[in-house]
Amino acid sequence: MQNFLLTLAYDGTNYCGFQVQPNGRSVAQTFQDGLEAVLGCRPDIKGCSRTDAGVHALGFMLNFHADTRIPPRKLPLALNQHLPPDIRVLDARIVPEDFHARYAAHTKTYLYRIRNHPIDSPFEAAYYTRVPRRLDEARMQQAAQGFVGTHDFLALCATGSSAAAHGDTVRTITACSVTRQGDEISIEVTADGYLYNMVRILAGTLCEVGAGRLAPESIPEILASRDRSRAGPTLPAKGLFLKSVDYDL
Repeated sequence: MQNFLLTLAYDGTNYCGFQVQPNGRSVAQTFQDGLEAVLGCRPDIKGCSRTDAGVHALGFMLNFHADTRIPPRKLPLALNQHLPPDIRVLDARIVPEDFHARYAAHTKTYLYRIRNHPIDSPFEAAYYTRVPRRLDEARMQQAAQGFVGTHDFLALCATGSSAAAHGDTVRTITACSVTRQGDEISIEVTADGYLYNMVRILAGTLCEVGAGRLAPESIPEILASRDRSRAGPTLPAKGLFLKSVDYDL
């Protein structure tokens, strides 16, 4: 038995999230169907994260143990023949026996895409949130620095989450940036962990700053309040991408 670590990219539009759910088709279930077709068995898979319904991934990591003669370099091509076109295996490698894609992760980086234009793109509307009014990305970038560091992020947590119920709401953001290229604004966040809807609420809060409804200097006060109502709205899932996961490998 070898421990395989795979990198996946997927379009989350048609899925109820990565994790297997009783209310819809998940990325995990679809991937395991492809895995079973290739290996003849259905190994337990460990994903790096539980992405929500509609969230996309550029570099999702998962691992599983299997006994197969297929070399890692050929495994992506074999699996992709049995997966729908909105899920692609990009890479496969062997990792130590005790490696776990979720627990071994040092940091995860998410990307949130905003189209800052009054008209949708006919090609990419499923992969961003449109904000018609001009946003001030310089103010947003200034505000983003207020999230960096170790803080209690309860104000950026969806009401009713299990982490909030247990008081486990302290996380460390190591980088947070806002950049503009033409009509597209990208928000990138790197942290050691995330609360439920945390990045979507963070992005919504930065949009409030960019629109002039919140001051850039208000972020520390919002975090200190631990009050969800003080932060911005939860932006739609379709603009969110799991970009990368960092391991000590």
